[in-house]
Amino acid sequence: MSDGKLLTFVKELSLLLEQKPSEEIVFTEGKKILEKLIAVDDWLPEEFTKPHPQHYQQYLLYADPLDRFSVVSFVWGPGQKTPLHNHTVWGMIGQLRGEETGTPYYRQADSSFKAGNACVSLPGNVDTVSPDTHDIHVVENSLSDKTSISIHVYGGNIGRIHRSVFDPATGAEKSFVSGYVNRVVPNLWNPA
Repeated sequence: MSDGKLLTFVKELSLLLEQKPSEEIVFTEGKKILEKLIAVDDWLPEEFTKPHPQHYQQYLLYADPLDRFSVVSFVWGPGQKTPLHNHTVWGMIGQLRGEETGTPYYRQADSSFKAGNACVSLPGNVDTVSPDTHDIHVVENSLSDKTSISIHVYGGNIGRIHRSVFDPATGAEKSFVSGYVNRVVPNLWNPA
């Protein structure tokens, strides 16, 4: 981290959340704060950018001590993708490097899921998820030959939240807690 950009982001989002804003304000004002963080790809420490050959990596960058939010780097190897899953809290996904495709899914009358329109995120783009609007999706690295990295911000400590993965054909639901790959997080106060 060259100049404390992550610490600045954490402080600005903390100040916003202290006001107990509506989700709409989190998504409008918080999105601006996240856009500043991902505008230039020069701050994420190398150890939080490493892909795994078989599956995506979820590195914790910051967990608010009051569980108001968490910041995570998602690192996708070529062609990797998530299962169909939910979050149960609001989330913002900022594309830092590479290219990702997010596809929302909607439950049908027979409990199966139908895919909505996929959206490709390029560096600098911010997308949102919310249990109030659209919380179930699949995300994948759009690139078959490069790593992609996105910065996810959730309205809780996403690595500790009970969530679900779904079978798209049957709607069957399985609970999971994602956790994090890393045991050490960046030192925000000594970014050298």
